[in-house]
This record gives sequence, structure tokens and C-alpha cells, in this order.
Amino acid sequence: MAIDPRGADLKRYLQEDPGGPVVMLNLLRYAEGGRELYAQYAEALSSTFLPRYGGEVLYAGNGSTSLVAESGQDWDAVLLVRYPSRAAFSAMVADPEYQQVTELRTRALTEAVLQATTAW
Repeated sequence: MAIDPRGADLKRYLQEDPGGPVVMLNLLRYAEGGRELYAQYAEALSSTFLPRYGGEVLYAGNGSTSLVAESGQDWDAVLLVRYPSRAAFSAMVADPEYQQVTELRTRALTEAVLQATTAW
């Protein structure tokens, strides 16, 4: 299971850009000890990279009771992060400083969903 976006995924993400802001859905499943590593990543994200690229966390919370899900489909955490554009998100993940910090996220997770959303 991929944890981080790959080059081909980012290329398709940019090609399918409808324009305007994007809200990224993050579904996270932590590795053993991963919650603490992810907290370090989240601190760097919110203090450095989101301000640098115009992003903001709209919601961050722990997973709770699953009402409709098969066994194993529940998530440890959910985040919604808004970026001013898909290009801003892409520029952030390409930032060499971000690349140094993202290894914390990679080590923190065993599984993730990172999905762009569009407003209705």
C-alpha cells in the first residue's frame, strides 16, 4: 500500500485539475508508535509548509466508532486540508525542505488514503 504520492499520481492529479482550491481528504492508519511520529510531521506541516503554500487544516480528528464499514476499514485519524490550488499542493510536496520532513509521515503510517475532493 502506498503511503506517499508518486510522480505518476501527481501528474494525473495536476492534469485533472478543475481549477480553484482543493480539499485533500487524508485517512490514516498508524504504525506502532506512529501517532507520535505523525504529530512531529503535523507540527512541521502546520508551522512551516501550510503557511508557505497557503494551506490550512479544516479538520483533524481521531477515528471513532464505525457505523458502516467492513472489518479493517476503520481509520485511526481523518484530516481535511485545504490548499489554494492543486499546483500549490504539488509545489509543497516537491519542496526539498518538505521532502526532509515527509519521512516522518512515511514512517508513522502503515496505510493511508490521500484523495483530492471537489466542491459540489
